[in-house]
Amino acid sequence: MTPSDTDPGLRATVGRVALLNLGYFGIEASVAVAIGSVALVADSVDFLEDAALNLLIVAGLGWRPAARARLGAAMAGILLLPGLAAAWTAWQKFGAFTAPDPVPLTLTGLGALAVNLACALMLARHREGRGSLTRAAFLSARNDAVANVAIVAAGLVTAATLSTWPGFAPWPDLVVGLGIAAMNADAAWEIWQAAAAERRAAREAA
Repeated sequence: MTPSDTDPGLRATVGRVALLNLGYFGIEASVAVAIGSVALVADSVDFLEDAALNLLIVAGLGWRPAARARLGAAMAGILLLPGLAAAWTAWQKFGAFTAPDPVPLTLTGLGALAVNLACALMLARHREGRGSLTRAAFLSARNDAVANVAIVAAGLVTAATLSTWPGFAPWPDLVVGLGIAAMNADAAWEIWQAAAAERRAAREAA
């Protein structure tokens, strides 16, 4: 076990990130349900997943490399959950193809962006050299910030087309929601690879 594995500063950082994610999940989920947004549903589930992910990381930081590798592999599966939620919401959206209210969509996206940028900045100094666990936390926060920019853009495009091109207006929200699903799938693959590398290193050290 290296000193970085039990770094109290790292534990405190990951704990703060978990609380921020859990708090904003409640806000974003409420808005998503109120306005019927696929993108916000996917992103709110992602906040809940991030909170669980970071709490697991806090628990696993002191574990031996082989155990951390197994937890990292499990987290790769957890990262797919927002994608499944987005796909289900998108399927339902086709039954009632209406655009969400662009103002709360945009404002909620901006709030999510602020939270995720704060989390990414806190985690950035720990992203390398700590294996799959802290890499999972950093990748998740980074991808979420990118997704939030897309949500804000979707809100602006929806506002611009809602009255002039109503048939197009629901699409930006739908496309961004599915994009969030695809991005989480890519992050899951990266974390799986990092976990596999940890497993190989643990076997070689045994």
